[in-house]
Amino acid sequence: MILNLHKPIGWTSFDVVKKIRSITHEKKVGHAGTLDPFAEGVLILGTGKDTKILSDITKDKKTYEASLLLGISTNTLDTEGDIVANNPVPILSEEKITDVLNSFIGDSLQIPPMFSAKKINGQRLYKLARKNITIEREPHKIKIFSISLLSYIENVLSFVVTCSKGTYVRVLGKDIAERLNTIGHLTKLIRTKVGKFSIDKSLTIEKFQSSWKLSEV
Repeated sequence: MILNLHKPIGWTSFDVVKKIRSITHEKKVGHAGTLDPFAEGVLILGTGKDTKILSDITKDKKTYEASLLLGISTNTLDTEGDIVANNPVPILSEEKITDVLNSFIGDSLQIPPMFSAKKINGQRLYKLARKNITIEREPHKIKIFSISLLSYIENVLSFVVTCSKGTYVRVLGKDIAERLNTIGHLTKLIRTKVGKFSIDKSLTIEKFQSSWKLSEV
């Protein structure tokens, strides 16, 4: 079974896996790509034999809507962390912002953030980061297929991006802010699409649980 679920804010991707495992009593449950705890949206899960399909789904393009607060940075690059710096925000036109966003289209290299679930030498980076340990991370290739401005109001820049597997939108937000000659962190992140799976077809965990109970009757 492949499930298109809407991960709620505050849950880890593994929290969702555990919940679906407890609802279905299926021992084998996995997901196709981690979504940060502060983020919400499309999380694809597979159960039983269908977990084999997840590796292919993970490779698909992903689309996100994000809000980037300029002028303030945090150690996690999102709302989960501590504020580490405040910088002035220059006067920005929509034309300037659009030019900067367009400059990210195509292939580039991105360094994974310390606050991430990525493993290096068998250790999760976020576990090291919580101990104030920073280690060298190899940059990896990503691709931005499209990116566009949704709005810019009171230093909050909202944009939509379609990108390749392995793209950290938090890092993209930081890089966008830097190219705009300031700093920033994400205040909202919604994954709206993973390959052919879209958010308008996503089930909340509550709805899935209700429909599963009905199917067992």
